[in-house]
Amino acid sequence: MKIMFICTGNICRSAMAEAMLKKIIEQEKISNVEVCSSGIYAETGDVSTVDAIETMQEYNINLKEHRATNTKESPIETMDLILCATLSHKTVILQDYPELKEKVYTIKEYAGFVKEGKGYDIADPWGCSIVTYRKCATEIENCLKEIVKKIR
Repeated sequence: MKIMFICTGNICRSAMAEAMLKKIIEQEKISNVEVCSSGIYAETGDVSTVDAIETMQEYNINLKEHRATNTKESPIETMDLILCATLSHKTVILQDYPELKEKVYTIKEYAGFVKEGKGYDIADPWGCSIVTYRKCATEIENCLKEIVKKIR
């Protein structure tokens, strides 16, 4: 299974989600799962934010080598599952790639955390404090725990 996480710049949320899921897959020895990420408005080659790198260090994950990829330069058409940080990201992807509609969800939607049509989004920590990044990472981690149950 090929999974792609998508956010805006691919330097915070989707980068953290990719790195966290890769670690879980390795720790739990889940085979046949590939993970990548991209950003709708990413500048390909950008590095993750200092706070994203620091937050991931708290999870013993090295995000220093991550480089952003613009979704239009990514292998999105080959993915089995596309998980977006927000409903607006999902909307853009569905407009650009309508043929992928059966594969596109928000992260929280796929994890089963959307209630009564609300709560689709993982808020963007960009430009906020390290505390906001930590909250974002915790939210992603909670979602990934549920997502892993589905992809085993």
